[in-house]
Amino acid sequence: MVEVPENSQQMTADTLFDGEVYCSQFRNGYRFSVDAVLAAHFHTPAKGEKVLDLGAGSGVIGLIMMHRWKQRIATLRSLELQQELCDLTNRNYAENEFAEKCSCYQGNVKEILNIFKPESFSLVVCNPPFYRPETGRQCLDTQAKIARHQITADIFGFAKGAAAVLKNGGSAVFIYPAEQFVELSSALAAVRLEIKDLQFVYSYPNEQVNAKLVMLRCLKNGGRGVRIKEPFYIYREKNGEYSDQMNRLFAP
Repeated sequence: MVEVPENSQQMTADTLFDGEVYCSQFRNGYRFSVDAVLAAHFHTPAKGEKVLDLGAGSGVIGLIMMHRWKQRIATLRSLELQQELCDLTNRNYAENEFAEKCSCYQGNVKEILNIFKPESFSLVVCNPPFYRPETGRQCLDTQAKIARHQITADIFGFAKGAAAVLKNGGSAVFIYPAEQFVELSSALAAVRLEIKDLQFVYSYPNEQVNAKLVMLRCLKNGGRGVRIKEPFYIYREKNGEYSDQMNRLFAP
């Protein structure tokens, strides 16, 4: 067990998978949401995969991936802009006994090659900031606002960073608002990340409701050809319970 931080009164001790994974979070700062759970499960790593979680937050994507595929993953590194979130991610790795394979580095995605070597990862998973600086939830505190808003880098910056450290033929997973899919796909194409798997996420089944999110996997220099997966529904119905699809992601 790691030492409890001095500001523990400002933290919450949260768990996933019936208590099998521990994830400490700042009570009033950035907190992970369902998009991180979706992104972590979208692509099953190959054996020996070297993974980068690009924009770690509290480290939940790495925690989920290690819980699901610890034996497959050779190493898992994370990049996080904010030092306090980077420190928190490393504490969460240690608390779950993943520190032998996992570590988080503080830094800006624009300077990623000052932190990691070019083409040093076989899989990048990215849940980037969704909102432009003056859009989205403006009531957030500074930590959460930096994590959710494109203050230091836009989606092109994250796509460029992913491509720089991804080996030729490696995979990159992104999750992003569906209404910004054109912007995302343009950014990926500009750095030769070709979409291979694509899935739209809806709140619940309803022909009148637009997709909320888009998840995709792309290959570096992967060529043409994309597979469109069936829609993913988070809830069974409006204001209803989680769908079977969602419940499977939370199952131990």
